[in-house]
Amino acid sequence: MTKDELIQKLSDLEWEDFEVKSAKGEIPKDAWETVSAFSNTSGGWLIFGVKQTGKKFEIQGVNNPEKIEQDFLNSIRGGKFNVFVATRQAKHTIDGNTVLAFYIPVSKNKPVYYNSPANTFIRRGSSDHRATKEEIDSMYRDQTFGTKTSEIATGTSRADISDTSLSRYRDYMSRFNPTVSYNRYGETDFLQKLRIMDGEQCTLGGLLFLGKRDTIERFFPDFRIDLLEIPGTSYTNTKVRYTFRLDEYENLWEYYFECIARLKSKVDVEFKMGNEGFATDVSPGFDALREALVNMLMHSDHFSPACPRIRIFTNHIEFYNPDGMPKPIEELKGKDISLPRNPIVTKLFRVVKLAENAGYGLDNIEFNWKEYNNTQPVFDVDFDSVIIKFELEQKTTVKEKPEVGDSLEIVRSKWEEVRRNFGVIAERTQKSSEKNIADLRGVYGTFTEYMKLNFGETSEKLQENFGVNFGENEEKLRRKSSEKLMLMLLLIAIEKDIKATEASLILGVSTRTIETYISKLKDAQLIERHGSDKVGYWTIKKE
Repeated sequence: MTKDELIQKLSDLEWEDFEVKSAKGEIPKDAWETVSAFSNTSGGWLIFGVKQTGKKFEIQGVNNPEKIEQDFLNSIRGGKFNVFVATRQAKHTIDGNTVLAFYIPVSKNKPVYYNSPANTFIRRGSSDHRATKEEIDSMYRDQTFGTKTSEIATGTSRADISDTSLSRYRDYMSRFNPTVSYNRYGETDFLQKLRIMDGEQCTLGGLLFLGKRDTIERFFPDFRIDLLEIPGTSYTNTKVRYTFRLDEYENLWEYYFECIARLKSKVDVEFKMGNEGFATDVSPGFDALREALVNMLMHSDHFSPACPRIRIFTNHIEFYNPDGMPKPIEELKGKDISLPRNPIVTKLFRVVKLAENAGYGLDNIEFNWKEYNNTQPVFDVDFDSVIIKFELEQKTTVKEKPEVGDSLEIVRSKWEEVRRNFGVIAERTQKSSEKNIADLRGVYGTFTEYMKLNFGETSEKLQENFGVNFGENEEKLRRKSSEKLMLMLLLIAIEKDIKATEASLILGVSTRTIETYISKLKDAQLIERHGSDKVGYWTIKKE
């Protein structure tokens, strides 16, 4: 019979993973390997009295079911294993043959082994494998699931928290969760109430999130979030290993902004004015990737020698998270179970509204990506890793040698790519002004084409009023004292809803200076205002 036919015969069992053994006259020795593997992975049914040959199953029955049942239960409860293994069992008679079924649940006290630690097994696919030392170490860490990063980072102090990261985090909270009570606390109470610090010392979770890299590496020697952009659909069909690799950054908060800026450029995003007066992105695809990123950062085993990794291929994006999940994925999706591996990190993301208040956000990831391009993310859950794969829509490539008459369309396409790559304005304010200005200078060429073809007279007015000529090269432009007027115009072209406070952080000048720039551009009839001061926006004038 087939697997489905066997399941139909044993219809009262809640089928998950299962393993069959013939066990006609006695308990086979490899049954203990399966008990260990099920206990250490996601649980499953061990069935005696069925022989498997390839994909076919033959019900043979057991000769002495009462004796085999008692021998099995006495062995797993009588000291053969290092911890008590609870089971539930069922007995079936099929065509006159007796079949015994034992359910082995996942244990809270992993690793589970028989006779010695060397006999620790895990389940991969439909077979049992001896666990490696690294996998056993991971199981010992799982015994403290949800508590390890809540411990004190011994020997640390407030000096080990990055002032820049803390300031950016508080600023982000005030923008995107202005009513939360933490905004009103002074620094000491803020750090204590969010458990970034416990007394005079940092918690491990607080250190990971906002600490200085040198200190983080004392406790997490392999600390890194990896992001690679690979010019192919796999490593086998590309000549170079990657075209971009993320640099090292201070902590999880800084890594988040660097990763999200790269991910945002891979999906289509529209912009909309939020209730708080800030421009926000509207894209289910971006929401799915952001949720996946935050999920990865919150639930990674940061003590593992493997680091969280994002690989961006030309046709898909993969999020790799070291270590597995605390429960089967279907249970986590179906019941909104909240079992964070790193509770402090999780809370710090949640109070700035970058994560869901319950569960792992898996349903949201699936729903939003399906809404975006009608494909489902693929979850590959293993004992010691989780991979989420997002298929990307095929994008049409811009022709290197455009035909006559389609140059305007190509320039607009290139400009939209610039807007996507620049990222969310609110997130840009978390970067240094030097980095932002360098990025803006890097798109002078595209902006020049865009302005010439779409705003010819405006280009002339900019030269006439401020000596800024779009025909000049980048080096000449950056030497001009009025360069930041052009950068302000460029920011308006990228995001018409931009606020003076946001522009000031991006360009590294005061809000009063930004208002002066806007006033000069307006007086020269280069830009115009639509709507009120509170919810309106600027546009570049076409005539």
